[in-house]
Amino acid sequence: MSPNAPSGLSKQTTAALGAMIVIDSFHLIFARSLAPLMSPYASAFYVLGLATLMLGAFFGSRKKLRLEVFREHLWFFLGIGFLIGAATVCSYTAVSLIDAGTASLLSRISTLVTLALSYFWLKEQLSRQELLGALLCILGAFTISFQGGNVMRIGSLFVLASVIFYSFHIAIVKRYGEKMDFENFFFFRVLSTSAFLALFMTISGHSSLPPSPFSWLLLVITGLVDVIISRLLYYWALRRMRLGIHTLMLTLTPVLTILWSILLFRESPSWQGVLGGVLVLLGVLVVGRAQQVRAKIA
Repeated sequence: MSPNAPSGLSKQTTAALGAMIVIDSFHLIFARSLAPLMSPYASAFYVLGLATLMLGAFFGSRKKLRLEVFREHLWFFLGIGFLIGAATVCSYTAVSLIDAGTASLLSRISTLVTLALSYFWLKEQLSRQELLGALLCILGAFTISFQGGNVMRIGSLFVLASVIFYSFHIAIVKRYGEKMDFENFFFFRVLSTSAFLALFMTISGHSSLPPSPFSWLLLVITGLVDVIISRLLYYWALRRMRLGIHTLMLTLTPVLTILWSILLFRESPSWQGVLGGVLVLLGVLVVGRAQQVRAKIA
């Protein structure tokens, strides 16, 4: 959506936003469901690998794929493939150590990383409201991370590492990938990520086949929902609305993730995790509102 676009959202966009929020809230739930079945390295590889096969079959049948796009932008795809692969392994590892609700709350710190990239890399000035939001995010992250127990702290570090890797990928895509046709961008993004996940799995010594037909079924569903449908909606929404609105809407994701975590695994954040999460979400809301105002002025 351009800066001059109307502030009201169409019914189509509203429906897509609602679907995006609900599906996005299942990302760490899927990872948590796979944790008892396979190592994070193996499950992440199979999820992205199966998503690659499904996308390849679909786009290939429509004759949309062009190998020259991959060759022409080789370093771009290798860069984002490494970053997304590393982010995926870190998030899958995190939910094997801490509950999905706490991990989802802490992952909203991505707003702070995005602001830092905008300031240091894109040389954009930050408003007072954005700085206030960043401060709230930092306080919230410290509140969540410094809870009792080494497992909690290690799990929090994996979440933060995942956020940093994924935020760098977003910055690179915004700067170098937006003019690329979507079908080829999306397929080669998933393909390059799968290749790096295969490398990570092999190097880590965690190569293994899914242990049961149920594992295969869960992996296929995760690849279809959490990779293909989720990211299609994510990028579709990102290209059609202001970043501030997009950011504000995604603050609802941790709330739903906590509900799914309680219903499915009987796991919930501690009071300290909830307090830190509230601070992080408030920071995200402040930043999102500030970006919305800036977009209207521009």
